[in-house]
Amino acid sequence: MSAPAGFLLAFARAIATLSLYGDDHPTTMAAVDRSYEQLRRALAESGRLHFSFLMNEVVCGKRAMRELSDWEWSSRLARAGVQRLEIDDGVTPEEYLASIIEIERRLAGNQSLTTLMRPARTSRVRYGAVGLPGQARESGGVGRPRPLPTATISYSLGEEVDAVRWIHGEMEATGTLALLEAEAVVRSLAVAMHGSGKIVMPLMQMKDFDQYTTTHSINVAVLTMALAETLGFGAQDTRAFGTAGLLHDIGKVRVPRDILVKPGNLSESERAVLNAHPVEGARIILEGDQRLDLAATVAYEHHIMIDGSGYPQLHFRRDCHYASRVVHVCDVFDALCTDRPYRAAWEIERALTYIEERSGTEFDGRIAPVFASMMRRLDSRMMMEAEA
Repeated sequence: MSAPAGFLLAFARAIATLSLYGDDHPTTMAAVDRSYEQLRRALAESGRLHFSFLMNEVVCGKRAMRELSDWEWSSRLARAGVQRLEIDDGVTPEEYLASIIEIERRLAGNQSLTTLMRPARTSRVRYGAVGLPGQARESGGVGRPRPLPTATISYSLGEEVDAVRWIHGEMEATGTLALLEAEAVVRSLAVAMHGSGKIVMPLMQMKDFDQYTTTHSINVAVLTMALAETLGFGAQDTRAFGTAGLLHDIGKVRVPRDILVKPGNLSESERAVLNAHPVEGARIILEGDQRLDLAATVAYEHHIMIDGSGYPQLHFRRDCHYASRVVHVCDVFDALCTDRPYRAAWEIERALTYIEERSGTEFDGRIAPVFASMMRRLDSRMMMEAEA
């Protein structure tokens, strides 16, 4: 078992013991001391710990912790508003104990801070719900006049970007699709979308075109989940759609980089290689886990138009899966609104007009208008919040 996993197990035992015996009992202090020793071992490996609790999964840094899959404490912490836990090297036993007491009280439904606990608050232990940059509230560090029982941790999506980049790298290097990590990223994105209590759109901007595949995958996953929710799908289906959106372009790991980043027109042979990525993506996903048949279907169909055009060419005319039609709209929108080697990014309204004009031919006539309405509503709200 890894040192971070050992720490989390000891951390949970310390909280449970505290809940049973109280904070001044020798049994509690012994459990806290043992968990602190586990924490020191884990910090010695990395210098900083960053956990995300995503209901059924735990993510440490950018990696899903397979040994803690379905760990009951992950869902307990997430439901109590402790979706992330960050601990820096140098944390003292007193600081750690204060945080243990606060988290136990939050799990018990008591969010008040005692006088004894107030001076111990420190930025070296941070926990709480997630918020997007610019939405973080006061975190109650040392010297703050009104410390809060739980921080709102600024959510930059940096860990998710690293995780998706790692997933693509593993696929290229070993031929293995890291499915647990992909699903953990989707759950993390779902948390980010609802971190402020209402749906938000934490879309990534590219720093350079080499990040396009990673950034595009995350954006399509977020857009797909937002659209699925708007269309009335439940949480489980929404996450399944999100996983399909995240993996829709996974076949591009088998396309040479010089084709992906070529600024000019592709030759006929280069175009054929690029156009094979939907088939390759479906094959990669099914070889990884046949239970992801929805994601494999979307990977295969996401470039097929409603009128039957696009690629790969179907031998017999049929309707594409509903999820494929949802992802197709989100895929095209994000691609149009992103700088590419051969053109500049479009404005949001221009991209939405393009989608509406092709509703019923390229895009599903029922999905496209809902997507356009959703994006205009969210864009208008974000503009009003920026002006406020």
